[in-house]
Amino acid sequence: SMASCAVNARLSPLQCCLSWRPTSSAETEKQARLFQGKVDMKYTEEHEWLQAEGEIITVGITAHAAEQLGDVVFVELPEVDATVAKDDEIVVIESVKAASDILAPLDGEIVEVNEVLADTPSKINEDPEGDGWFFKIKPSDSSPMDDYMDEAAYKDFIA
Repeated sequence: SMASCAVNARLSPLQCCLSWRPTSSAETEKQARLFQGKVDMKYTEEHEWLQAEGEIITVGITAHAAEQLGDVVFVELPEVDATVAKDDEIVVIESVKAASDILAPLDGEIVEVNEVLADTPSKINEDPEGDGWFFKIKPSDSSPMDDYMDEAAYKDFIA
């Protein structure tokens, strides 16, 4: 990139340096994390994504599902500390098009819910696979994770 700077004589060397340096480290880390996340993410046939961090699994809905739902106007989340069983209906989402239930993808205990969604359900449309997550679960049995799809399989599933 230094070579291209020499050609572009209008820029001082300092501006050259600034113009080619990577985006802020926070941005770079965020992108790396997103990429890292995608690698670890699993997907269900109900269009949920699951991301394991240690023994806690974060759950949300996929961008595909958010798109199908349309604008989300209301979300009802499970109670923190609730014990849930796989396939229990534990989240209710209402959009301009429909109301949908989200099923628990695993048996376990809800350890955290995304309180922001109560006031800002639109987060689900804006960033479904990031800030729009629903809840974090500590599974009593995480073996079903092995049966869920990876990103490539999910893309085939929705194709």
